[in-house]
Amino acid sequence: MHRFAILALMLPSPALADQIMAASHVTAVTVYPEGAQVTREVTFNAPAGQHDLLITDLPSDTVAELIRLQADGVQLGAYALRTDRLPPRADPASVEVLAAKAAVEAAQTGLQAAEATIAAINAKVEAADAQASFLRGVKPEGDAVTVDGLKALAAMIGGEVLAARQTALAAEAEIPAAQKALDAANKVLADAEAAQAALLQGDTDYAALSVAVGVETAGEEHLTVTHFVSNASWQPVYDMMLTRKPDPALTVARGVLVSQYSGEDWAGVDLTLSTAQPSAQAAPSTLWPELRQIGDPAQMLKSDGGMQYDSAVETMAEPAMAPAPVEATAALQGDVVVYHYPTPVNVATGVENLRLALDEVQFTPKIEARAVPRLDSTAFVLASFSNDSKEMLLPGQAYLLREGVLVGSSYIDAVPAGGKAELAFGAIDGLRLSRAMPERAEGDRGILTSSTQIEEKAVLKVENLTDETWPVRLLDLVPYSEQEDLQISFSADPEPTETDVDGQRGILAWEFDIAAGETKEVTLSHVMSWPEGKQLQ
Repeated sequence: MHRFAILALMLPSPALADQIMAASHVTAVTVYPEGAQVTREVTFNAPAGQHDLLITDLPSDTVAELIRLQADGVQLGAYALRTDRLPPRADPASVEVLAAKAAVEAAQTGLQAAEATIAAINAKVEAADAQASFLRGVKPEGDAVTVDGLKALAAMIGGEVLAARQTALAAEAEIPAAQKALDAANKVLADAEAAQAALLQGDTDYAALSVAVGVETAGEEHLTVTHFVSNASWQPVYDMMLTRKPDPALTVARGVLVSQYSGEDWAGVDLTLSTAQPSAQAAPSTLWPELRQIGDPAQMLKSDGGMQYDSAVETMAEPAMAPAPVEATAALQGDVVVYHYPTPVNVATGVENLRLALDEVQFTPKIEARAVPRLDSTAFVLASFSNDSKEMLLPGQAYLLREGVLVGSSYIDAVPAGGKAELAFGAIDGLRLSRAMPERAEGDRGILTSSTQIEEKAVLKVENLTDETWPVRLLDLVPYSEQEDLQISFSADPEPTETDVDGQRGILAWEFDIAAGETKEVTLSHVMSWPEGKQLQ
């Protein structure tokens, strides 16, 4: 599909004197949860007059409608993004590209030298072997057939063959070092070619920006291009480090994961991270009047069993063009949060989740052992804290470390400034849990023969096999009823510290300290009664 967008018209349309091709380099990037705004600088030399400036290295997914230009001392006219029928690109002559090219050439020269050394050694071996073979084939003739002559010839041949063989052996001894040098030269060349390829990647997948410019005085000019690419994102990531001694502390190392697939590397850019979502819903949804009707039941039920009426009501309730509702997550409520990374950053295209460290904040947590014997065999470390920093903790992946040991990972929701949160930091193997049910009876009970009931009794046990005291919060439940005919009562020894925990009916909590080697028990029972003829669900 052809895409040719004229975005702005600031000058008349004079005949352009010539076309100037120029390259650009990315200097700053603002990354959003979806997409990124890229700022690139263009430097070009032009004579006085009107020209067509063609910038040939924009990413292919550049959003044409969001291109903006700025220049001092240069008149800007119409500009358009071209993604097909592109001219050949100007040879990128940046310092990095030239250095990479020189490195490849030097590596090729080194490889040729190493190969020449191997060839010279092999030539020595072949020459020595050839000399020895020739000498072995010499036959005495004429005067040399005498005894003395044969002795002299044999001595000469033996000495020369020995010398040739020694020469061959000496040359062969040089081969391992020469081969090692050749292997090293091959690696140097491969690395240099890979570095050059990384700088030149995306040469065939690009867009070109054509800009009408007017220059009053010949010389070097500068132009700033700001545009938007969709294939980029960032998300928060945390290292949550919990320590209990000497004083409880929760250190949160904040970082970000940045990914981009724009087709070009961002090298040494000024990086800003924003929670704004320019591609998301920007206006509230529209409510439409809802018309409801009543009618004769027989009329409503005829034909499709009422489906015709229901369909008509749905059609009248909302026009077809009404937008679908969009729910914003908690992270997007409130003001936009912006992080500016303090040092230049390299983000290669196609690299997923490049991690960058931001800073650390520290909280004073309340630490307890959370015990749920109905479902778990061990207790777990729970740390609750208030965000007393001045910044929101954005939602993201958190890696959990307890006393410096990685115990798991979790996804945390947004915690606004002043808000509270709770995190789990793994199992406590030395706090063993059990839930036994020594008594469970069903059927008619006592004198109330007209009633049916179920009585259940459970013993909750926490055993501390560690060498320290733990504060424990034990949770269990009893059923609840909202019907007068279904009567439910419970008893516990000891009594629970809290009932209906977090507004949840029937959830009970006990809080206590358990010393090393100690065992704590809670007895919990409940009775459910209902009239004869009814069925419990």
